[in-house]
Amino acid sequence: MPNIITPRLQYSATAVRPRWDDLPQDVRRLVSRRLGGVVAVGPSAGSGFTSGFAAVLHGNSGPQFIKAVALDDTAIADCYRQEAVINQALPAEVPAPRLQWIEERVAGWIVLGFDAVDGGRMPSAPWNPGDLAATLDAYTVTAAALSTPPAALQQVGLKLIGDGSDFDDWRGLAGGASSAEALPPWVPTNQFDTLAELETQWRQAVAGDAVLHHDLRQDNVLLDTNGSAWICDWNWPCLGASWFDLVLLLATAHADGHGATELFANHPTARGVDSEQLDAALAALSGFFLVSGAQAPADWSPYIRQHQTWCGEVTLRWLADRRGWTF
Repeated sequence: MPNIITPRLQYSATAVRPRWDDLPQDVRRLVSRRLGGVVAVGPSAGSGFTSGFAAVLHGNSGPQFIKAVALDDTAIADCYRQEAVINQALPAEVPAPRLQWIEERVAGWIVLGFDAVDGGRMPSAPWNPGDLAATLDAYTVTAAALSTPPAALQQVGLKLIGDGSDFDDWRGLAGGASSAEALPPWVPTNQFDTLAELETQWRQAVAGDAVLHHDLRQDNVLLDTNGSAWICDWNWPCLGASWFDLVLLLATAHADGHGATELFANHPTARGVDSEQLDAALAALSGFFLVSGAQAPADWSPYIRQHQTWCGEVTLRWLADRRGWTF
């Protein structure tokens, strides 16, 4: 098992969210009406890095997962709108909780109601083999359904992965355009040139026209009472190679002692992917996360920098293991 220096977050407790009683009365009335009368309020969802309300609420018509945020919180409100559009365009085969309704401008808020996952829980941390296998199985089904963009998703106008931006963080560090002073001291500065060279290959390596979730993290997965996995939070889909969604997910499994390289090679989405392609993706992600994590604390999320640094380390440690580096 690799020696991960960055402390792992408790991903069930990363969000700072309002409680049910904090919501405007008109919002609570709307939700109660939609659910046929709220009879019980579950705890706020602790995962994620946004400040919107999120909790399972139980009404006479059954439970729903409710998300809500004030419209003047523009970034999150826009994410919720995007999620609603994407969710409704997903093929039926994709194991994702489905949107039941959305309403805007109720007391200046946007409110969404999703199917609640029966007994929904995040995968164990560290990963256990059963939860990891269920998540990989769910992604196999998802990737097959999204290998070609369905008509409804084509109408959304999904962009190519990296459109309008680039993973060039190692190149900036190697060329002196950015400073390494804020990076953790264990980052191997003697590998900057190699990492920068790998990074130049990322765009070609991950090119494709499949629909990606593009944020397939452990805390965006829920397991139901049968042990089946559901993939949540479809906010950032784009077009690329299906296997790219596995890279961060399996890097976290590598951190927990699982054979990530073998799991990757055996996954249906990775057929025909060579070692350099995977290494290019790992280089791109590790540089992005480590440089992002070294930025000043974010006032919108007290845990995002630690999350980014941890993601950067686990992707870099997997890459180092594959290349025979020690640091």
